[in-house]
Amino acid sequence: MRNIALELEYDGTNLVGSQVQANGRSVQGELEDAWRRLTNESIRWTFAGRTDAGVHARGQVANARTTTQHAPETIRRALNALLPEDIAVREAWDVPPEFHARFSAIRRDYRYLLLPTRDRSPLWRQRAVQIDAPLDVAAMDQALRALEGVHDFAAFGVAPGRTTVRECFLARCHEVWQDDVRLVAIDLAANAFLRHMVRTIVGTLLLIGRGRLAPEAMAAILASRDRTRAGPTAPPHGLYLMSVTYPPHLDKRPTGTTQVGQLGE
Repeated sequence: MRNIALELEYDGTNLVGSQVQANGRSVQGELEDAWRRLTNESIRWTFAGRTDAGVHARGQVANARTTTQHAPETIRRALNALLPEDIAVREAWDVPPEFHARFSAIRRDYRYLLLPTRDRSPLWRQRAVQIDAPLDVAAMDQALRALEGVHDFAAFGVAPGRTTVRECFLARCHEVWQDDVRLVAIDLAANAFLRHMVRTIVGTLLLIGRGRLAPEAMAAILASRDRTRAGPTAPPHGLYLMSVTYPPHLDKRPTGTTQVGQLGE
């Protein structure tokens, strides 16, 4: 019995999310179907993070135990031949028996992309959220600094039956350019995230960027632990799961972890 890990990239536009659901195509469902056709095994893949409908990924990680004898590179190439065009395996590799895509993770990096323009962009309509008003990027970045460290993030999400305390390693807002298009990127990294936590932080941050809240409001909302004081949940299609990090002894993938900077510089 082997423990195999995959690094996945997907466009979430036409997917109901990462997890299997009864109402449409999911990353998990498509992966398990492709694996069944490749190996004749019906196994359940575990994902590092749950992404909602419309959310994208550059570095989602999944693992499963299998008896297949295919080499990792053969697995990668074969699955890419079987998966639909909006899902791809970036890498496949063997991991120790104790590796678990979700519970072994020590850091998850997300990026949210905003397109600040009054003009519609057909090419970016499902890749970034258009904002038709000027944004104070400096104020947004200032506000985010309050999130770094260990805090109770109950104001920004839920974790039914579990603690809402998380450690945020990175919280930044800055401009990036891709294909000669100016975007605003919000980068957040933490040991784990609450459901809708990134999108709620972004919704709050947009109130600050538009001048409706002062940058200092972010710290006050965080301390309140009151979801009603935070902003609305931002749309899903601006969100990307960029990478998942594991302890070195559990994760020795040949090319390392996907870096956030790969999506716009």
